[in-house]
Amino acid sequence: MSGLVLKLGPGERLLVNGAVIENGERRSRFSILTPEANILRLRDAIRPGEANTPVRRVCYIAQLVLSGDVPAPAGHAQILSGIEQLSQVFRDADSRALLAAASQAAVGGESYRALKRLRALLPREERMFRLSPDSYSNPPPGAS
Repeated sequence: MSGLVLKLGPGERLLVNGAVIENGERRSRFSILTPEANILRLRDAIRPGEANTPVRRVCYIAQLVLSGDVPAPAGHAQILSGIEQLSQVFRDADSRALLAAASQAAVGGESYRALKRLRALLPREERMFRLSPDSYSNPPPGAS
């Protein structure tokens, strides 16, 4: 038996194919056997107001595909466009590998896998902004 195994805490919520599911009072373990199921832990979700950096915006698009709010073909095209833009900034080998894996997942229609790879870039992006906080908070004139 293979597939995604989810361990949920009491009251934890997740999104499965657009439906919000809430766990009961005890810890639970679920095996998701359907490979095409769209799953998102709501505790890990990026809220619209939190999609305020380049990586977070691309992650948010992947979430919208998972939730069914954006059609997969259009969402995957946006994810690939975002990955292309991120590849101009993330030039180290590890980041490139994550971007390549996210791109491959998006091309293959695997939104969750793309999101997982992209989320791994969030700490790196945060470090970059800490090292150069003005580069994002004060964009050049005419940039939006």
